[in-house]
Amino acid sequence: MAVAILLVGGFGTRLMPLTKNTPKPMLTVAGVPVTEHQIAMAKSAGITEIVLATSYLSEVFIPYFGDGSKWGIKIKYAVEKEPLGTGGGIRNAAKLFDSTESVVVLNGDVLSSHDLAAQIRQHELHNADVTLHLTEVHDARAFGCVPTDSDGRVTAFLEKMENPIINQINAGCYVFNPRVISNIPQDTVVSVERETFPQLVSAGAKIFGYLENAYWLDIGTPRALLKASIDIVKRSGEYLAMQGSTIDPTAVITGGSCIGSNSSVGAGAIIDGSIIEAGCVIGQNSTVINSFVAAGAEIANGTQISSSCVTNSEILSIP
Repeated sequence: MAVAILLVGGFGTRLMPLTKNTPKPMLTVAGVPVTEHQIAMAKSAGITEIVLATSYLSEVFIPYFGDGSKWGIKIKYAVEKEPLGTGGGIRNAAKLFDSTESVVVLNGDVLSSHDLAAQIRQHELHNADVTLHLTEVHDARAFGCVPTDSDGRVTAFLEKMENPIINQINAGCYVFNPRVISNIPQDTVVSVERETFPQLVSAGAKIFGYLENAYWLDIGTPRALLKASIDIVKRSGEYLAMQGSTIDPTAVITGGSCIGSNSSVGAGAIIDGSIIEAGCVIGQNSTVINSFVAAGAEIANGTQISSSCVTNSEILSIP
């Protein structure tokens, strides 16, 4: 059995203006916040207790998730007064556990369908210090790479380079032995990726990779958020309409679009490959293509939007 920490404290700079009033992990993918997808993943792996490590707009999480009883999992909150980085955030959140169990750490801007339970089992079989989910990508230049030996033991953490020696990358989900977390300095800005992990490898610690090429996506940009939502919605149909939404029969919705709860879509509207969050109004004969319309935004009758992020105050093109 294991407990979990979900790192949800980032500013989401690449997602502005969507993250001006909503923390990145609370933006919706297929109708529910990214964080909700990750909580479901943790629960399916047998985890019964999770700490949300929050900082930016931390007050948004508690009213939505509460104590976790709605999801059948116990949720606590560790609020950082100042951002502490991944390592500092893990150290701060771990203080809320009274446990010697393995600690799973999930990155708040990654969606993955890998077998987390299998990752935990491998970690405990090796009595590892840390086990990282690794995935293979076609081009590792944007990520840096993580080589392993024939036993799956991590041999280095390499920065981004023009000619990567391997296409394995850090996929952002870790299983820690608690003794490792207790050695991370308290109340200090620490990066596990740039400091803790390389130091552990240099010291000969047992750092293993769990390699699985399941669905994986860094959802740090509007285009990636759209892709994640479309990928999930298209598993079951052309579009998804959440409870309370109203769609005029003459509207055309395609391309894996999602219509959020209590949103309305007017007559003759066309929506393709887009996320419409909760409480939006999409006017008559308007067109929304490959766009993210933030909660509560209104699209006037006859408006044409393409490849854009839309809030009540701004419309920005998606690069």
